[in-house]
Amino acid sequence: MRYLQTLVAFSEHHHDNDGDDSIDAGPTGGHMWDGRAGSAHEQAGLPLLSPAEMGNASVQEVAAKLERATYADELRKAFGDDVFRDPQAAFKAAGLALEVFQQSPKDFYPFTSKYDAVLRGEAKLGIAEARGLRLFNDGNKGNCASCHISERTQDGAFPLFTDFGLIALGVPRNRALKANADPAYFDLGLCGPIRTDLKDHPEYCGLFRTPTLRNVAVWQSFFHNGVFHTLEEAIRFYAQRDTAPQRWYGRAANGIVQKYDDLPARYHGNVNVEAPFGQKRGGRPSLTEAEIRDVAAFLRTLTDADQQQLLSLPGFAHSVSI
Repeated sequence: MRYLQTLVAFSEHHHDNDGDDSIDAGPTGGHMWDGRAGSAHEQAGLPLLSPAEMGNASVQEVAAKLERATYADELRKAFGDDVFRDPQAAFKAAGLALEVFQQSPKDFYPFTSKYDAVLRGEAKLGIAEARGLRLFNDGNKGNCASCHISERTQDGAFPLFTDFGLIALGVPRNRALKANADPAYFDLGLCGPIRTDLKDHPEYCGLFRTPTLRNVAVWQSFFHNGVFHTLEEAIRFYAQRDTAPQRWYGRAANGIVQKYDDLPARYHGNVNVEAPFGQKRGGRPSLTEAEIRDVAAFLRTLTDADQQQLLSLPGFAHSVSI
């Protein structure tokens, strides 16, 4: 939820006002992986009713719980004594309260990472971290900065490490997800099935919003379906998706690798093939194992100060050669 303070509402045709505004960046923005929520308060309400998250059955159930909560009087003070008379009003009030909370710079966009200190001239990257940044920016290697912008904006703002665009990466199917037990089910992101307003746009199927990479080193799951669980494995997928698809995807009954196995074949043309993708199977991957470690070392410099302690917990152990 951090670093979303400048996230715009979803648009099919986004024109950036911090650069060449004549360029149509295509589908951009919106909260949630599929961009369906138009505001932070709308997004805040979605997990409350999602059967995959908090699982409340209705707005009425949420409102009843809010009225019994220890902070109910605070909601009354903020939104009026009669806020709980209308469940819809109570539900909206909770979303607005969460939205205001998410506007707190200290909590949601503190810019206290090592990389921020580097940008301020207060620190320097280590040897491996600096190599990783070069690979991150190199259009022929990681090419990460094409979507995860790493430089200050023209007005001097620190980078958010996302362009908020939507892109199809063809990540492998996560068979640990309950919904995926049904072989006919596919989460197609921008074109559904959860989002319904763009279901008649096949060119959008498989597209998901580009997340910020700030604090990426403390994530426990990666990509929209959580299929990977380590930072290095996520980077390795980028480097080897096309050179070694057998490493990432399942096989059909005849033993043939089912590339892009979480996306119906008719949408495979939507999958991005720009660097670091696009190599031939069996070819040289865009990043070596040493380079993957270097990129990971750089990405760990994006961890905010209050998140640093998480890197020392079990499951976050890592070694980086400098």
